[in-house]
Amino acid sequence: MTATALLFRDDAYARSCTATVLSVTPEGGIILDRTVFYAQGGGQPGDVGAIVRANGERIEVTNTVYGTDRSQIVHLVGADAASRFAPGESVELQLDWERRFKRMRVHTALHLLSVVLPYPVTGGAIGDGDGRLDFDIPDAGLDKTELTDKLNALIARDAPVTERWITDEELDANPGLVKTMSVKPPRGSGRVRLVEIEGIDLQPCGGTHVRRTGEIGQASITDIEKKGKQNRRVRLSLID
Repeated sequence: MTATALLFRDDAYARSCTATVLSVTPEGGIILDRTVFYAQGGGQPGDVGAIVRANGERIEVTNTVYGTDRSQIVHLVGADAASRFAPGESVELQLDWERRFKRMRVHTALHLLSVVLPYPVTGGAIGDGDGRLDFDIPDAGLDKTELTDKLNALIARDAPVTERWITDEELDANPGLVKTMSVKPPRGSGRVRLVEIEGIDLQPCGGTHVRRTGEIGQASITDIEKKGKQNRRVRLSLID
């Protein structure tokens, strides 16, 4: 089985690419040899956009998910549209960039939020311009204005955001890198991807991020919810 090359891992800013159809799924999905579309996972939604065929036909991609063994990525287009594709066909992928970039900004802001609130993370989700993290905090006393000021101060540092890889063994030797209790770092290939915000944060993550924190723009803590005796849900939104 040919694996899908994950171009978004090397360049989260790539908006399009050419690809070859490997197979079509009964559920209406197209599996390609390479993709710029992020597959749903780790609290980040799957990308949407379009697949453009050689004859100019534009097929909307409504979601992107991993296949059963996670080595391939499935672009969901619906059974009727999928039936028009054939293995070996050359196509062009066009990402809904505006939506993806908002998710990249939110995702990077959530990394910074985990620095503002240095507690174990029990869950999280990324939306189109907003997101949330759940923290294991025994006592509340959290102030939205104070958290917003701290978050924007980190954003304003315009720190570079970079990625690098370490082995599974290196991660096992440094368990403190893992902040998330519910979502484990993407593993299985023998190596784990680390995302570093220079001078601020370092943690395993398979998602997409901006290149510098300044690209996030202004953000605001919009809500703090009690979700149990020791669980607080903190929501943020992009202001611009």
